[in-house]
Amino acid sequence: METDLRALAKVQEWYGPHSSTAAEWPLDSLLLAKGTTTVSVVLPARDEERTVGDIVSIIRRDLVERTPLVDEILVVDSNSTDRTAERARRAGARVVAQDDVLSQLPALTGKGEALWKGLAASNGDIVVFVDADLRSFGAHYVSGLIGPLLMDADTHFVKATYERPYTGADGVVQRGGGGRVTELVARPLLNMFWPELAGFAQPLGGEYAGRRAVLEQVPFVTEYGVEFGLLVDLLQLVGLDAMAQVDLGHRTHTHQSTAALGRMAGQIILTAWSRLERQGRVMASEPPAPMLLQFGLDGQADLVDVAVGERPPLASLLLEEDVA
Repeated sequence: METDLRALAKVQEWYGPHSSTAAEWPLDSLLLAKGTTTVSVVLPARDEERTVGDIVSIIRRDLVERTPLVDEILVVDSNSTDRTAERARRAGARVVAQDDVLSQLPALTGKGEALWKGLAASNGDIVVFVDADLRSFGAHYVSGLIGPLLMDADTHFVKATYERPYTGADGVVQRGGGGRVTELVARPLLNMFWPELAGFAQPLGGEYAGRRAVLEQVPFVTEYGVEFGLLVDLLQLVGLDAMAQVDLGHRTHTHQSTAALGRMAGQIILTAWSRLERQGRVMASEPPAPMLLQFGLDGQADLVDVAVGERPPLASLLLEEDVA
């Protein structure tokens, strides 16, 4: 109890100095601070033809052509069956097929796999990850995230926060109704086991940025536990004071079904368990079963595999290649 109270007190000390808004990072100041630092924006995308082109176009127009802050826009096509790659390429992004990156490795699936492949395929000193299904995207999503990294050498990772409305099937918008898995699963887990991270308002949000030298030192869970795993692993690697968050305003995107959210929750719980086990905080003769029994509206049961894979720190592979 005393340890948890100390951790929460640390969060209160951290929150003010390490939280900001996108408006606090004007483009002209960032351009002066950029110097020779290169910036890559990576978008993992699977069947996002409706939104990916607009996002790429805004980044290229505002942050490449008008103000040269971004050096590379990379879309990782995660086995799309629609025109995602075509739309992204036409808008000005470099597009790579997920399975073509480090193709000597066995192919894995999931969002985290696309992010890890994007890190491997990109070149920037700073890497910004942005989800490709956003309907509320503005250039400030990128400039806000790179602001603390360009202006403070002691900051190594920046997470976005925002208000996440939920639009129901009836079209009614509920303020703060988004982020259901965050509130029901991720936040309780963080508060219980990693209370230092309790100050991150959107721990599962898909927009964040980090220094390549740091991101290459942590593993990437291949499924939807990736954001949770990165927060916990980076806390251990660089410490809370090297992490920050920036308020980007609001975020609207495609909502998942309740069944899909259940699968995401299972993957996050397994990711949390793996971190607790590595830190010696749980002892078990065998890990939890990676299976989830779900019931449809017709009462039929469906057994779903929620197992998560994991890619090792990219730096470890690069080291092996150098040795070879």
